[in-house]
Amino acid sequence: MTVTHLVTHSGGFHADEVLSSVILTRLHPQARIMRTRDADWITPAEGRIIYDVGRDFDAARMIFDHHQKSPPLRDDGQPYSSFGLIWRQFGRDYLAALQVPAADIEAIHAAIDADLVLPIDLVDNGALSPTGPLADLSLPMLLESLKPVFDDRSPDADDRAFDGAVAIARAFVEAAVARKAAKHRAEAVVMAAIAAAGDGRVLELPMGMPFRSAITAAGADHLLFVIHPRDTDWALTGIRRDADGFALRADLPAAWAGLTDGAFEAASGVPGARFCHNARFIAVAADRDAALRLADLAVAASDV
Repeated sequence: MTVTHLVTHSGGFHADEVLSSVILTRLHPQARIMRTRDADWITPAEGRIIYDVGRDFDAARMIFDHHQKSPPLRDDGQPYSSFGLIWRQFGRDYLAALQVPAADIEAIHAAIDADLVLPIDLVDNGALSPTGPLADLSLPMLLESLKPVFDDRSPDADDRAFDGAVAIARAFVEAAVARKAAKHRAEAVVMAAIAAAGDGRVLELPMGMPFRSAITAAGADHLLFVIHPRDTDWALTGIRRDADGFALRADLPAAWAGLTDGAFEAASGVPGARFCHNARFIAVAADRDAALRLADLAVAASDV
């Protein structure tokens, strides 16, 4: 089927149909977004995908709404928004369009669903409320903040704001996909480095990259620190105990905290020691040899 129109509701908008539009316009760039409440438009027909309007969900007829009396639910009973329905139906095709390797599509589809799509679904359905001092900086609230102000009565204000929101949302979604894909690429590199490290407490990587998930998956609980080259120097970093906290398996020595250059060299005894963060989660060295020597000292000073 050649899709000619992407049909959603007019007026104010929410994150779910904005993000749905990101997916659908990538797959059907030739299609026109039609924002309307006209019953003739929100009736399934050849060439249309209808979402977040129509009070029906029927993937075969290309209508994806969640406002009906018996709305669609996930297998675990959590509610879908239009974004969740669109992602379930078209998310894999979207990832392929972004050139995600075929072998990674299923895993990345599930990861995006859990980390991005489900929270949007829950917020849109009132099952989750952003709370805390950063609530207004959540993605749903940021996108809704792009709506026209109350006294902007220009006839195309809502549509112009919607188009702007889609463009901004596209950057967030594509960045999320890129990060997930990069994480998969990194895991293979980290796994090889873990094998090379053997029983050592320091993991050496060829460059900066996400490493914690691979370390956890490998069960490499013996590792305490990671070193890797940067543009002109080397970094020594701690490994977080868990994904949600900042506590490390081992901190860098307290005597190094906040020191730079000569003071750091004197305290550590390592020529080329350049900087240690006051919070003791990262240090910088001039070269690989200095980074390895700092790492060995940090391991020796740890009580792990």
